[in-house]
Amino acid sequence: MDGAAGPGEGPAHETLQTLSQRLRVQEEEMELVKAALAEALRLLRLHGPSTSLQDSGIPASTRDSSITAPPGLPPTCSPSLVSRGTQTEGKLEMEPSSGPPGLSNGPPALQGGSEEPSGTQSEGCSSSSGAGSPGPPGVLRPVQPLQRSDTPRRNSSSSSSPSERPRQKLSRKAASSANLLLRSGSTESRGSKDPLSSPGGPGSRRSNYNLEGISVKMFLRGRPITMYIPSGIRSLEELPSGPPPETLSLDWVYGYRGRDSRSNLFVLRSGEVVYFIACVVVLYRPGGGPGGPGGGGQRHYRGHTDCVRCLAVHPDGVRVASGQTAGVDKDGKPLQPVVHIWDSETLLKLQEIGLGAFERGVGALAFSAVSTNDSVLAVGFSPRDSSCIVTSGKSHVHFWSWSSGAGVPGNGTLARKQGVFGKYKKPKFISCFVFLPDGNILTGDSEGNILTWGRSVSDSKTPGRGGAKETYTIVAQVHAHEGSIFALCLRRDGTVLSGGGRDRRLVQWGPGLVALQEAEIPEHFGAVRAIAEGLGSELLVGTTKNALLRGDLAQGFSPVIQGHTDELWGLCTHPSQNRFLTCGHDRQLCLWDGEGHALAWSMDLKETGLCADFHPSGAVVVVGLNTGRWLVLDTETREIVSDVTDGNEQLSVVRYSPDGLYLAIGSHDNMIYIYSVSSCGTKASRFGRCMGHSSFITHLDWSKDGNFIMSNSGDYEILYWDVAGGCKLLRNRYESRDREWATYTCVLGFHVYGVWPDGSDGTDINSLCRSHNERVVAVADDFCKVHLFQYPCARAKAPSRMYSGHGSHVTSVRFTHDDSYLVSLGGKDASIFQWRVLGAGGSGPTPATPSRTPSLSPASSLDV
Repeated sequence: MDGAAGPGEGPAHETLQTLSQRLRVQEEEMELVKAALAEALRLLRLHGPSTSLQDSGIPASTRDSSITAPPGLPPTCSPSLVSRGTQTEGKLEMEPSSGPPGLSNGPPALQGGSEEPSGTQSEGCSSSSGAGSPGPPGVLRPVQPLQRSDTPRRNSSSSSSPSERPRQKLSRKAASSANLLLRSGSTESRGSKDPLSSPGGPGSRRSNYNLEGISVKMFLRGRPITMYIPSGIRSLEELPSGPPPETLSLDWVYGYRGRDSRSNLFVLRSGEVVYFIACVVVLYRPGGGPGGPGGGGQRHYRGHTDCVRCLAVHPDGVRVASGQTAGVDKDGKPLQPVVHIWDSETLLKLQEIGLGAFERGVGALAFSAVSTNDSVLAVGFSPRDSSCIVTSGKSHVHFWSWSSGAGVPGNGTLARKQGVFGKYKKPKFISCFVFLPDGNILTGDSEGNILTWGRSVSDSKTPGRGGAKETYTIVAQVHAHEGSIFALCLRRDGTVLSGGGRDRRLVQWGPGLVALQEAEIPEHFGAVRAIAEGLGSELLVGTTKNALLRGDLAQGFSPVIQGHTDELWGLCTHPSQNRFLTCGHDRQLCLWDGEGHALAWSMDLKETGLCADFHPSGAVVVVGLNTGRWLVLDTETREIVSDVTDGNEQLSVVRYSPDGLYLAIGSHDNMIYIYSVSSCGTKASRFGRCMGHSSFITHLDWSKDGNFIMSNSGDYEILYWDVAGGCKLLRNRYESRDREWATYTCVLGFHVYGVWPDGSDGTDINSLCRSHNERVVAVADDFCKVHLFQYPCARAKAPSRMYSGHGSHVTSVRFTHDDSYLVSLGGKDASIFQWRVLGAGGSGPTPATPSRTPSLSPASSLDV
């Protein structure tokens, strides 16, 4: 093979030889470690029989020969359990870190010798007086006879002789190198015990150099991530298992899909308004009078598995048809578009049609017959003749006649006649139409014209079965709007409403297309997308900026449903009120009233908002932008009180300390910027920077005392920082195992590692949040799902309660201040879901009306 190496293979061959040589050196180093361990065990046998850690209650003066157990080590763990053949002989101390160079992943070493009384005792040995230090907690050290002083003392150069230091260095290197070579297969191939919950099992390759009861390890993209077990946990088997007793019920959906969809707004016989966003069809009952507050209530049809794109309501005003787009499942397999027909009173699905007939998605509820190669934007049955169907779209209007084939299934025919434009200019798009009582048809097009179509019979008659030959021609044309006409609506009094795109006007037309009255929609709501007639003179208008307006032409319109128009990422909940704030790629910052289910206020950020957090006082909120800039705003006046830029890369997380004295800014430039905060958050000054991550910051949390930070990064690091001590990196991560955290939003850590699915690539979980009562943890994943786990979730493949409804990756989840609600954000579907938390952890009452459809084909027994 060496002789056949071609040009360019030389460096690779040299690298391979170097690795082989390094492996041989490491094997020799491991033999040294084994020899050292054997010597230590021999000395233990000479000194006396091993004492179980269960005997730790014996006074220190009588336990000179026992091993000092680290806090958190299971009481049943004895030296014989720690040293299993050759699997763990190379390590009595904890394994080094696979993190950045210089970070210790093992049990704590005494830094600089200043934290340990000097010369008072030997390694791991309690003095006869009981006053000496037992050594660093968490390190299993064999007790040496007091007369011996030549045993190497790791991590303390002052106690090691020069002749022993090389062996000490080789031992540490061997343990570290062995960890880098370890790889773990699937959990199914390792027997009945899960390696994460039972580290150090007999014969387990995963347990190499991993002390049982001290740490657990998981792999993401082949990278090992070691997490240390808190001292209060005696055994992983004692941790809670199974899904949490708490459940979620969809309480409210904020938003409406008007930006890119048609056929999306109708009124049912019950008076409820039906529309859709993401995978949910919303049935909304307005409260109050026209132009009044939102109020009302919502019910939800949740039978769809991907984004809904169109609706149709049966003439009985009860049955509804909704069509969904094509998508992919979590394994990347395509999902076929389909139409659901369901009962709006019971929310039960009656039938699925069209499975396998559609390719991309159902944009309008049409048929599988071949109509045109151009896109179809609207379809409808004539109210006077159910055999007459009209379709319109790109540069065409088609009139269809349906023949049922004498009642024989499958023998029906669909004959098409194309509308003739004649002397009139053919528009690029015909986006909407309505049937008039006299049999004519009105169409609205991209040129802003309303065309009146009527039937005309040719002078000559065609003999035979066809009878008279009819054509559809334009009877009249009116220029109604500047820009496209997106919606036409026939009112109960026979008048017609048209909604414009560019001019945002609503115009009412009488007989002969005479303009009677008009109103203009405010610019910040966008153009008119859909119009529906409510009770009395009330009108409902859906807009292209995902708002649902209510009112009339005389008094104007006010919003009852509002939403974002682009991908969402930023979410934070108020510290004392049922309010939350959102921001995203539409550059809008929105404060929502969770009790009134309404938008409290919004403002234009001019830049993309990616993260936000309330000050503990609730007086101000900080918002991180995609340019490295962050703003602090007064939540009442919306005045910007601080405008600061750190670096020139996007900010991914901003978080106030629980006492409100510090602000941490996590950036994509790999740094965490720390600011001192005063005057209830209105003033901030640079305190320092946390530097040490090797990738961009993704998540961070403050300790309950406000002195420390835990952070995650894009390459799956878990680092800890002493902020109060000068933003120092805590290189010994073992020392942070018992630290209590004010929030838990980091997606990597011992308390939450069980939320990660098998085979994860490290990006499957976007957001995580522990409830304030520390009972449950909510997770937002990349597969459109919200999960609810028990907390702590420290068992591999932990079961969860899973909830669907979002039509895109879920980007963030947060509990409200009293844990009564959970808020989740959809990414590209721009949806906001407010879930009511029911059961042991939620204080909210059970909703009086059903808010979901019973699952017809659940993926598991825990799907909701």
